Amino acid sequence: MTIAIAPLPPERRHLLAQLIEAYAAEMRETLAGSQPASGAEAAAMLAADARTEVLAASDADGIVAFAIFFDLPEAVFARRCGALDDLFVRPDRRGRGIARRMIDALLETGRARGWSHLRWIVPEGDRGAIALYERIAERADWRSYVIRLDRTASL
Repeated sequence: MTIAIAPLPPERRHLLAQLIEAYAAEMRETLAGSQPASGAEAAAMLAADARTEVLAASDADGIVAFAIFFDLPEAVFARRCGALDDLFVRPDRRGRGIARRMIDALLETGRARGWSHLRWIVPEGDRGAIALYERIAERADWRSYVIRLDRTASL
């Protein structure tokens, strides 16, 4: 099945609602005790935020994967960098190289924009994603920390 990867403009981000619901369902263990928003609420927020960029992978059945990312200033080198916030592939489409193709598309975007690097974080327990990332990227020299301002919204 042919997969097309392209930016998803704000006016079409409502189409992510079901995928976001599936993503939140998979993250329930990581998010235990939090209260994720509905997929429709999350998709509406993504549509309304001018800073958010979304890549979508689609086939004949519609959108099967998404990557939410940001183009950020990188102060040390006075350049830009990419920050991948979320990457999700529908479970029935996994193992077909879609996540890798999404990252390749982000790298292409970054090269065109002159990014110094693309960075992301992944939950420690996500063995499938970690296996891919260990093959295609280098582990960074820093740790990720968080101060939770609202424990029902972020765990």
